[in-house]
Amino acid sequence: MMHLLICILINYLLVMVAMAFFTLLERKVLGYIQIRKGPNKVSLMGLPQPFADVIKLFTKEVSFPSSSNLYPFIFSPMMGLALALLFWSLYPYSSPLFFPMYGALLFLCISSLNVYATLIAGWASNSKYALLGAIRSIAQTISYEVSMALILLSALIILLSFNLILMTSSQWSSISLLLPPLFMIWFITTLAETNRTPFDLSEGESELVSGFNVEFSAGSFALIFMAEYTNILTMSLFTSVFFFGMIPLGIFTDIPLVLKTMFFAFLFIWVRGTLPRMRYDKLMNLAWKSFLPLSLSMMILSTSLIIII
Repeated sequence: MMHLLICILINYLLVMVAMAFFTLLERKVLGYIQIRKGPNKVSLMGLPQPFADVIKLFTKEVSFPSSSNLYPFIFSPMMGLALALLFWSLYPYSSPLFFPMYGALLFLCISSLNVYATLIAGWASNSKYALLGAIRSIAQTISYEVSMALILLSALIILLSFNLILMTSSQWSSISLLLPPLFMIWFITTLAETNRTPFDLSEGESELVSGFNVEFSAGSFALIFMAEYTNILTMSLFTSVFFFGMIPLGIFTDIPLVLKTMFFAFLFIWVRGTLPRMRYDKLMNLAWKSFLPLSLSMMILSTSLIIII
């Protein structure tokens, strides 16, 4: 039991380190996209920049709005980061310590709880701007959760398993090649699920004075920031697991999975450096009038394929 606990803690620690350097990668890539240098002043080529940011944020004075609901205000960023880290208990290791049999269902359960962290953060701030940002973010998340669940069901119908470890160890074909529209809708949905450009309306500075997190600062803001970037790596990982086949290579199965996860994380940055923010009404129309009917059609098609085969 103690051995398992230590391994889980090491897993979470390594995820936090990966998230820290992913923020550095994003700043570097966005810098070169905009024909400028990224962070390069801290030590060697700016490599310790994430650690400098962490020290700065967590040593600043934490301020609380006088009219805020204090305990939910403190709890919501912690909840967001805890849920983001909980996803990584499902990582499909080639030689795991424990086998979550229904990992895909647990993924859906955890992702649906992320809405509550945003809701509590906006409500507990007791600010009109924060509450408006939280409501918009919840409406956006719910609209995409429906289509995301249907897309995932379509993939699971083809994979015939809920076990992520079995998916990575015995999946020879790629669903992205079998049903390319399904993969495209999934990737766009993950952009919206993680509040990334062009769907970063819950944190739209020009519209909402930074949205639901406007009253957070110092360490509490850092926790929200860390949760968002951890979720990007999480969605990149599950995109690789669900939609891209994995050739079983024994102990080397982890290597292609890590490379594919890094590739999809890079796509998140590329999209941010390329596309402008979408208008809110067009976003909701895209979710309810385009993605929902299309994801339903894909689920019917995937069911038909399994029956025919």
